[in-house]
Amino acid sequence: MQNESTDLLSPGSHDVVVDGLNQRYHVHGSGPVCLAVPGGPGVTWTSLRVPAAEEFLTMVYVEPLGTGGSQRLPAHPNGYTRQRYTRSLVGLLDRLSLPRVFLLGHSHGGFVAQHFALHHPDRLSGLVLYGSAPVTGPEHVAESAARVAEFARRNEARPDLPRVLAGLQASGTVTGDEEITAALRDLLPAFFARYWQREEEFRDLRETMTCTYISSVDEDLAPDIIDDRDALPALTVPTLVVVGRYDVPCGPRWARELHTLIPRSRLVVLEDSGHLGHLEEPEVFSRALLDFVRSTSA
Repeated sequence: MQNESTDLLSPGSHDVVVDGLNQRYHVHGSGPVCLAVPGGPGVTWTSLRVPAAEEFLTMVYVEPLGTGGSQRLPAHPNGYTRQRYTRSLVGLLDRLSLPRVFLLGHSHGGFVAQHFALHHPDRLSGLVLYGSAPVTGPEHVAESAARVAEFARRNEARPDLPRVLAGLQASGTVTGDEEITAALRDLLPAFFARYWQREEEFRDLRETMTCTYISSVDEDLAPDIIDDRDALPALTVPTLVVVGRYDVPCGPRWARELHTLIPRSRLVVLEDSGHLGHLEEPEVFSRALLDFVRSTSA
């Protein structure tokens, strides 16, 4: 008879109570366990699914608190700090009886993963920072604006471009689930290197992707500004940094900086991808992940 922790890692969707709150996650694949934390915050977990990685990893796709089937905080939409997300992930590992795992964080999930690794390195076999950055705030906003301008220049002839730019503008001002979902769908082509050349392939994602509105302030309404640059040189966890060459929100500048700051990290640039390289170049992405897992395990 299987024990509870084994049952909780069986394929499919699961709900457990962590810190008095419902936590939903989804298990696919087999092999060493890798927790995958999506971005946004608030973007549906399915946006991060990597079927090719499930051939060699047990992928545990987390629905972060406040998103999808996971419970909302009493202060919703506020209070979703990296500290709070990290606490729920530690609790989830404890419920699953997993002493150590790989942790993959995409976009905002990468910010969470950095915080987790800096405070709980003993719980990680390896860290994957994917489409992430060491800092938020004005410096990050300015770099993103420059990347948006570059994206607009490359696609100035596309009739859909005004809709994308309007979605990018709206994403920083709307405050409801329906509104942020609409903005996400509008701006989604900016997350790809060549969306319109592959529109048939990615149209369904654009039409179905959902997002929960989560603010960027804590329970006391103070901004949750991030700057890990002073702390990252002390990181001891084996780390893989992955970025798309055409990533708009977290471009190569930040990946290079993470790689420079984190001792013995390795950097992989997906040359024909934007922010969603696991969809644009799935074989290259999964091969980089497999190589990292194998070298770390060895």
